[in-house]
Amino acid sequence: MQLPPVLIGRREYVGLPGLHIDEIEAKIDTGAYTSALHCSHIEVHELEGGQPVICFRVLDQRHPDYSDTLHQTTDFKQKRIRSSNGQIQYRYIICTQVKLGNLIFDTEFSLTNRAAMRYPLLIGRKALSGRFAVDVTKLHTGGL
Repeated sequence: MQLPPVLIGRREYVGLPGLHIDEIEAKIDTGAYTSALHCSHIEVHELEGGQPVICFRVLDQRHPDYSDTLHQTTDFKQKRIRSSNGQIQYRYIICTQVKLGNLIFDTEFSLTNRAAMRYPLLIGRKALSGRFAVDVTKLHTGGL
């Protein structure tokens, strides 16, 4: 039996345990399919043996939660994404844990420079589907 969707608002505080972020404000965006995470210094290198590895820093120096931690993973892909201005971009995609309210689940994030955006984290439909319903009149419900 599937549980009913948890009601959340248009902005929520979200944790990213796999990236050592306890709480960051996210925009809940039902218009976006894939979630997006503001990163700086996104680079792909090859390990010995030729396996590609992506290295990135979450957020940037202007954000209070920036830690200068260099994250890396070999579990990534590249995907075509249509940005909010309608342009097609090729972005790197990683999968990591999300904590929203009492739910913890894995979802995909595109790594991108969101420095010009108000919110460094965007939660899209793929992460929301089957788990959450969005009430745009609410803010920071915590899924409660």
